[in-house]
Amino acid sequence: MVHAGPAARAPSRAMFAAAESKPRRAVSPLGIPKSPSFHSGLDLVANQAATKRSESVSDVARAFRFALFAGSGMEGQGPQQKAPSPPDARSPPPPAAAAVSPERPTPIPNADKESLMVQLPPLKGSSKLQQCCLLFDFADEPLSDLKWKEVKRAALLEMVEYVTSQRGVITEPIYPEAVNMLLELFDSEDPRERDFLKTTLHRIYGKFLVLRAYIRKQINNVFYRFIYETEHHNGIAELLEILGSIINGFALPLKEEHKLFLLRVLLPLHKAKSLSVYHPQLAYCVVQFLEKDPSLTQPVVRALLKYWPKTHSPKEVMFLNEMEEILDVIEPAEFQKIMDPLFKQLAKCVSSPHFQVAERALYYWNNEYIMSLISDNATHILPIMFPSLYRNTKSHWNKTIHGLVYNALKLFMEMNQKLFDECTQQYKQEKQKERERLLQREEVWQALEARAAAAPAARDNDDFTLTYQRIDQEAHELRKQGYNASKPLLRKKSELPADSTTVKALIEHKRADAYLPTPPDVNQC
Repeated sequence: MVHAGPAARAPSRAMFAAAESKPRRAVSPLGIPKSPSFHSGLDLVANQAATKRSESVSDVARAFRFALFAGSGMEGQGPQQKAPSPPDARSPPPPAAAAVSPERPTPIPNADKESLMVQLPPLKGSSKLQQCCLLFDFADEPLSDLKWKEVKRAALLEMVEYVTSQRGVITEPIYPEAVNMLLELFDSEDPRERDFLKTTLHRIYGKFLVLRAYIRKQINNVFYRFIYETEHHNGIAELLEILGSIINGFALPLKEEHKLFLLRVLLPLHKAKSLSVYHPQLAYCVVQFLEKDPSLTQPVVRALLKYWPKTHSPKEVMFLNEMEEILDVIEPAEFQKIMDPLFKQLAKCVSSPHFQVAERALYYWNNEYIMSLISDNATHILPIMFPSLYRNTKSHWNKTIHGLVYNALKLFMEMNQKLFDECTQQYKQEKQKERERLLQREEVWQALEARAAAAPAARDNDDFTLTYQRIDQEAHELRKQGYNASKPLLRKKSELPADSTTVKALIEHKRADAYLPTPPDVNQC
């Protein structure tokens, strides 16, 4: 690291001397006048950088380095050198100061310099960090606030240089805050920024073993907010991609914490409306868990069936894709636990009027491993699937679905011809019973209709053609009958007949004022 000599540091010392001579509340640690607002203070620094950018930035940098190394007793030395011991009687006197030209300020004595060093604020409390926290717009208005952006750039470069060259700068409390800041940046709309963040966070997770549990916990909190509060986040796919790599490295047997993460975080992510944005990464994480622990298959499949979309066909296709990936890694023993509810849902998908849903469900019969599982459990699966398959051979509107249905029926027939014939006969019997039930229902309604038509009230209320002449005739007949025009249609409440018992009780009623400790005011009663 290159440091400026005494002559080059003279302006910086003069700057700190000027800062010491002014009132404390009127100047900043670098000698820049403070303003009522942060933006106006930045404007003062930016004006200096705009008028004399190269000299100003170099002066600020030298002053910043002077503050850093002087505060630790290392002025004029490299970052790894030790601070010199204070002068004593045995040490030789310091060399005489060189003659100072009239245009240069006088160097600060050692005693005053020591007091000035103590008064400087720490780096984390200085205005430089406040400048670096200010956000600028580089997308919509890239040419705006150029002066302030230059000030922030110079401060960032100095901070990077300081953190790189010093030891013990980053303390333990900084790490969690840095992780939270990285996770907040994942909501950026720029995919390039999210891609760099993904690489950065993954490397931090690999290097810092003590932070792994904290990083997973904070990622869980991001997912919780997305599921139950905001339902909007731009970096869910990138976070799931990181988690896929993390899950792949989990040790066996899985901890209870990891199982709860699957059941309470990953599976509820299937409910979000924006599932299509991150579904491949989510499916990969779920499959990784099932490969690690096959006993999780039943709760995972039941949760997917619980969240199965009812009216969103593209989302239903995504669920079918994920379910096939799960079936590719499922154990035969676990398959028997979930085959009944699973194939009931597949039967509904095969009968779906949306041809993509029906087509994707019928593609299961092209998977060799799934067909081997179906063949081993055909006695349970074929009775569930046969009605939907047989019905769609003629009723579905899409010709492609007809071919896939015939292919599935052919495979079932080759598996077990006897069972296939039994299912065919059972289906025909069920259809015959259904036709008989419909016929009986129709007969019951016809009998009710006949009895209603034979009722006397039905003859009086026969249907007739309602015309204007008929309405006018009915109104004329009513007027002929006449009515008492003096008699109101409604009576007032006071004109209703009074009950003698009620009237007598009201007359005999008396207030219990004599029994009250304080008689009531007559005017307020």
